[in-house]
Amino acid sequence: MIRKIIVILVVCHLFQSCHVGRFVVYNFAGINDYKIFPKAELKKSEQPFYFTESPSANKIRLPQSLKKKSKEYNFEEAIKNSGTVAFLVIRNDSVLYEWYRPKYDEKSIVPSFSMAKSFVSALVGIAIDEGKIKSTSEPITNYLEFLDKEKFGKITIQHLLDMQSGIKFNENYINPFGDVAKYYYGTNLKKYLHHLKVKSEPGKTFEYISLNTQILALIIETVTHEPLENYLQEKIWSPIGMEFDASWSLDSKKDKTVKGFCCINARAKDFAKFGRLYLDKGNWNGKQIISEKWIDESVNFKEYKNHFLYSNQWWHIPDYNSLSDTMKINKPYHILTFAREGKDLKIAISPSNDFFADGFLGQYIYVAPKKNIIFVRLGKTNGWINWPQLFSNIARVN
Repeated sequence: MIRKIIVILVVCHLFQSCHVGRFVVYNFAGINDYKIFPKAELKKSEQPFYFTESPSANKIRLPQSLKKKSKEYNFEEAIKNSGTVAFLVIRNDSVLYEWYRPKYDEKSIVPSFSMAKSFVSALVGIAIDEGKIKSTSEPITNYLEFLDKEKFGKITIQHLLDMQSGIKFNENYINPFGDVAKYYYGTNLKKYLHHLKVKSEPGKTFEYISLNTQILALIIETVTHEPLENYLQEKIWSPIGMEFDASWSLDSKKDKTVKGFCCINARAKDFAKFGRLYLDKGNWNGKQIISEKWIDESVNFKEYKNHFLYSNQWWHIPDYNSLSDTMKINKPYHILTFAREGKDLKIAISPSNDFFADGFLGQYIYVAPKKNIIFVRLGKTNGWINWPQLFSNIARVN
């Protein structure tokens, strides 16, 4: 009997020592994952910034109800029913709406998941501002010497930023044997980066893969000669007045590599401050944290790419202007053609000004510059609501 128990314990230990085992044990990524990974600490700012509460007369106009199939919910029932744990609407530094799920509040820690990608993009911009990275048009082999120049020499930093690298990677979140599971639950990210393969020519196809951001994170560490979390602390976290301690999840206590593609564990209002930084074009109360040029390149399209959906590790909502053959639209624009009921329909799309960071389970920092509004939605599931569309609709009527 004792021998059987020992065998079971050994098997369990070995099973949990690999990423597949941890995938099974923890049963997919969840809102409490910040508790299971080792982490690098981010310290709150010595000069914290606080949003103010808006007078009741200036509250935002929200939908009275939202419909799920044939059933209607009032607004708060809807956001609760959809797995939301925090929902903020901020304009002119005033909190116009603030809602937390029972047992959650403004001090509750929530992992960013892929919203972290936009933070990494900001650090790339700062490294360029400081001359540590010369240009996004440089090949990544200029900075990562372990990559074969013949195979990876055509891939530029911009290709990584725009998710057009052509590197082979499986982003399937429900496959325990997939690459994203290995990078999320694995314990040696830098080792994995030494075994990359190219599957297609860079710059041709948009394919969202977390690997691209992890490579960007390694480039930042290479040029700054410091851990990624330290650079974030120095260049963004402290300067923009984060009011709470936070953390960035690591692959292991031994290797201490930050999961750059995900997992900044913080509070809703501090995530909103990152949105404020981009809303104000990289300027924080008179100090230029990120160059306006980098912000402009990140949130505005100079030419067509990625169906106006993605640029520099930020998501965008295009303007769908027409469902007819007549296109009355200012350039830049792109026309998509698809079939419906046997007819070819053309949709003219142009970039809107709105942009957002998007994370697994429905984590959002959404910025609507024309209305000077920031939304933060954090959740334990994505739920049934199209969040970017909801944010866009609310901004449009306010």
